[in-house]
Amino acid sequence: MAENDDQERTEQPSEKRLREAREKGDVPRSRDLSGALVTLAGVAALLSGSERAMSHARTIYHLGLDYSRAALFSDALPARVLGMAVREALMLFTPVAVATLLATFAGPVLLGGIHFSGQALQPKFDRLNPAAGLGRIFAMRGLVELGKALLKLLFIGGALALLLKHSVDELQALGRADVTLGVVRAMSLLGRSALLFGALLALIGGGDALYQKFDHAKRLRMTRQELKDEAKETEGNPELKGRIRQVQFEMSRRRMMQELPKADVIVTNPTHFAVALKYDENGNGAPRVIAKGVDVLAQQIRLVAGGHRIPMVEAPPLARALYATTSLGREIPVSLYVAVAQVLAYVYQLKQATARGDEPPPAPQPEVDPDLMGPYKF
Repeated sequence: MAENDDQERTEQPSEKRLREAREKGDVPRSRDLSGALVTLAGVAALLSGSERAMSHARTIYHLGLDYSRAALFSDALPARVLGMAVREALMLFTPVAVATLLATFAGPVLLGGIHFSGQALQPKFDRLNPAAGLGRIFAMRGLVELGKALLKLLFIGGALALLLKHSVDELQALGRADVTLGVVRAMSLLGRSALLFGALLALIGGGDALYQKFDHAKRLRMTRQELKDEAKETEGNPELKGRIRQVQFEMSRRRMMQELPKADVIVTNPTHFAVALKYDENGNGAPRVIAKGVDVLAQQIRLVAGGHRIPMVEAPPLARALYATTSLGREIPVSLYVAVAQVLAYVYQLKQATARGDEPPPAPQPEVDPDLMGPYKF
């Protein structure tokens, strides 16, 4: 039962899945909403400039019927009339074309933005399969599209039929009216019909837009196992990452142990911390930390140091401060110069005393600011 629950697509799509869907051109789109916006924009442009449109239409009408005798026998008449008609037609339809072009982009913007995908333009030959086509027709989405088509036919067709029935007297009066007045009334009736058509289509398109967003999110839902697999692909397998960190740590420790015999002194805690320092007297830099460790690793550092007869100095505050403030291969901070200088001076004096057979000097007790120990304070 648990396995069945894990395979149910109950999880919201991740950002990666949504991004991949956008790259494939799979984004929510509503043809009804786009068609409604284009229709309303075109009708609004025509109605807002009806007088100007009528003027351009009248000019085009006169160009086809009004000639002088001289112009009628002129060879330049066709070209001149055609040029003027094209210019008037452009002035008539340009506002409508601009409005509908802007409305074309408004639909996608309202549903999540405009996305261009090259993958969406690639041919998909599996769509030519008749069996798959029948499956899409009788699938849930196909039934929903069929229902929307029937709804538009009944809803919009019925509303337009009622409008025409209500305008029967106006239509009958057009035959008895003046030509100009008849054209104005006919265009007005046509504009109201188009406006009603666009408004009803916008109502249906709004509902369709909500459904398309819901359906898109539902299709992209993921199972819990898919989320886990995606997290592994994105962030990496935790077991593999742990193994890589372990290998990196082993390599770093191996290099550190190889550098350890070059140390001048080991500063210890005495048991929990061990830090190896190397100072190049001929260089211009400060002493460097070439090895450090706590607990087991600190014990290994002390064992290697003992095998190579490297001096070890017990200075718990300094050992903790060096471990907290200085990374491997880095020079010690200025705040520890005095304390480390005391330790190096002791090592130099110890070597001199050992060479002469004298008593070893007293071990230093360098003072260190407790804040330099960080989380390793006593």
